[in-house]
Amino acid sequence: MEHWDIYNINREKTDKTMVRGNKIENGDFHLVVHACIFNSSGQMLIQKRQPFKTGWSGMWDLSVGGSAVSGDTSAKAIERELFEELGFEIDLSGVRPHLTINFDGAFDDIYLINRDIDISSLKLQYEEVETVKWARSDEICKMIDEGIFIPYYKNYIKLLFDMRHNYGAADIK
Repeated sequence: MEHWDIYNINREKTDKTMVRGNKIENGDFHLVVHACIFNSSGQMLIQKRQPFKTGWSGMWDLSVGGSAVSGDTSAKAIERELFEELGFEIDLSGVRPHLTINFDGAFDDIYLINRDIDISSLKLQYEEVETVKWARSDEICKMIDEGIFIPYYKNYIKLLFDMRHNYGAADIK
C-alpha cells in the first residue's frame, strides 16, 4: 500500500498522508514527478505504457513519471521512478526541477535531463513500461495527433524541448 504526503496550497507539507487510490480531499495536494531524458541528437526518450496498466494504458508518454511516496523529496522521488521504471540510476541531489505544473490535487515537478543512454541497456519495469524509444518533438506531436501519445498540449512538448538546456523561460546562453 503506497502512502502519499499531503501538502497545502502553498506546497507546505501537512501532517497528513493518504493512501494511493483514495480520493484526495478538496484543498489537499500531493507531489507528482516527471523526467524527460534528452540525447545529444535532440531526441526525448519516450515510453509506451503497458496495455494492462490503469490510466493511459498502451499509450506513449514522457520518459518517466509517478507520485512521490511519503517521505520522498521531489528529487528522491524522480530518482526512484527512473530506477524503478527504466533501471537508470542518477544522483539529483541539489538539482531543482526545470518547472512545476499545477493541476487539481497535485504539484507536478518536471526534470529535464541531458544524457546519451543506450536504451538496450535499460531494465524496463514490466508492470509499467512496454518499450522505449527516442523521438523528436515533431514526432511526438504527430503521435499526439494520431491519438497514440498522451494528449499533452503540443506546445508543452515543444517547451520541454526548448527548456532542456537551461532553467527559466528566456533563451539565455
